[in-house]
Amino acid sequence: MKILMHLCCAPCAVYPFSKLREEFEEVMGFWYNPNIHPLVEYRKRLEAVKIWAEKEKIRVIYENEYGLRKFLRQVVYREERRCFFCYQMRLEKTAIFARRGKFDYFGSTLLFSPHQNQKIFREIIEELSKKYKVKPYLKQGKEWHKKSMELSKKMGLYHQQYCGCIYSEEERYKNENR
Repeated sequence: MKILMHLCCAPCAVYPFSKLREEFEEVMGFWYNPNIHPLVEYRKRLEAVKIWAEKEKIRVIYENEYGLRKFLRQVVYREERRCFFCYQMRLEKTAIFARRGKFDYFGSTLLFSPHQNQKIFREIIEELSKKYKVKPYLKQGKEWHKKSMELSKKMGLYHQQYCGCIYSEEERYKNENR
């Protein structure tokens, strides 16, 4: 059994990938994150994934395009639904690659984060599963995110402070004490 997992960032992947390796014969990562702003942040996250993947000998497909304009075109005037469009873009590209690569399952490290809207995420991945005929990975280890954060800090991997999009960056700074 093979699984292709979208990687939102290295810290979210560290522990889940160790568990997935126990469950699947082949576990491969997929980097595609057109939502990340600014470009410097995108590069920091990408570099952290490369460091982690090399150290842990994880094979990763890098769809390395800085797609902020594409993301913004999807979201503009629909900002309240930005997470839907963001998940949709990343999961659909993952499903396409999973089908082409004859993977049995596809998923995303977004599943393991308590900061993501799991209801919307699950609706999208189940819909895409039907469309592309690849099973969705929806098992959620309750402690996976916490353990992943701890391990990634010990590894010295870059930890971001917001989900990645320009809107969450604004919320991060807007909510700081002035």
